[in-house]
Amino acid sequence: MTDKISIVIPAYNIAKALGPCLDSILAQTYTNIEVIIVNDGSKDETPSVMDRYAALDSRVKAIHKENGGVTSARLQGVKEASGQWIGFVDGDDQIDSDMYERLLKNALTYDADISHCGYQMIFPSRVDLYYGTGKLVEQSTESGLADLLRADFVEPALCNKLYRKELFTTLFTETPMDPNIRNYEDLLMNFYLFRKSKKSIYEDFCPYHYLLRAGSAATSRLNEHKAIDPIRVSKIIMEKCRDNITLYPLTQVRLVRQLIKLSTTALKDYKSWLKPHRSAARKELRQILPALKGNPAYSRSLRLQGYWAAYSPGSYQAVHRLHSKITGNDKKYEVK
Repeated sequence: MTDKISIVIPAYNIAKALGPCLDSILAQTYTNIEVIIVNDGSKDETPSVMDRYAALDSRVKAIHKENGGVTSARLQGVKEASGQWIGFVDGDDQIDSDMYERLLKNALTYDADISHCGYQMIFPSRVDLYYGTGKLVEQSTESGLADLLRADFVEPALCNKLYRKELFTTLFTETPMDPNIRNYEDLLMNFYLFRKSKKSIYEDFCPYHYLLRAGSAATSRLNEHKAIDPIRVSKIIMEKCRDNITLYPLTQVRLVRQLIKLSTTALKDYKSWLKPHRSAARKELRQILPALKGNPAYSRSLRLQGYWAAYSPGSYQAVHRLHSKITGNDKKYEVK
């Protein structure tokens, strides 16, 4: 294997975590790599850490730009990449030493445009695998998109995947990413990339370490992007799939799930901005639920949840809160 892999790292205020992240990447058993770190207007010592690693290893390239969000940072890194393949790593995570060797081997063996795998979520007191079954799945364009939208084993993240660089052409020309989308932007980018891909290969091993920390995406407080962007992304994808009889039902179900979630989100300290969005989500649920009759992906359980959230969100919220407390899901992403 002689192909070069360009690994893009968007970096914003992660000075303490960036060093261990870069150490794990530079320790890859596949050595024909370049590491492109894009400083997205950090206010801490992140730029100094980047520049130090770039001075120590010729494979590291440090790019500094004004803050524009994670999508703009990633795409800037892709523009600067010289490799035939693109990988992404978040600057506060780490990877196993053989991750890219195995992903590239699978891509070349199966002549795939995307090679992807599972990951592990690292909590202070435990590790959750997603999913570590060892299964190998070949995916066409449509089956890859269907698996991405179902999200039952293919996660929406960019960081556990390796992409043929040519796939990104569409993101700079035909379907540019909206930089105002700050949440679920990885799902949207993956949708465009999988749609461009002719074939994908998935091996369910877990070399990517998603480290949970206070302030990370999974543990941070709710904001308007976390509340609204998942619905915006679902609608964009839904419109792109409107004429596809296999994918469109899956997009409808994804939208319903996101509307249920927003409809039943507790107001807490967010009342001033969240209340109108929550009301709008409930109204939209009531409008679209009848049209889902006959959707093969729309389960009886989800139908019940949809009507319950739309017409009696208070009781839904109370039961859901009790269930979460009993199962421990209310503290699943708690990091002290």
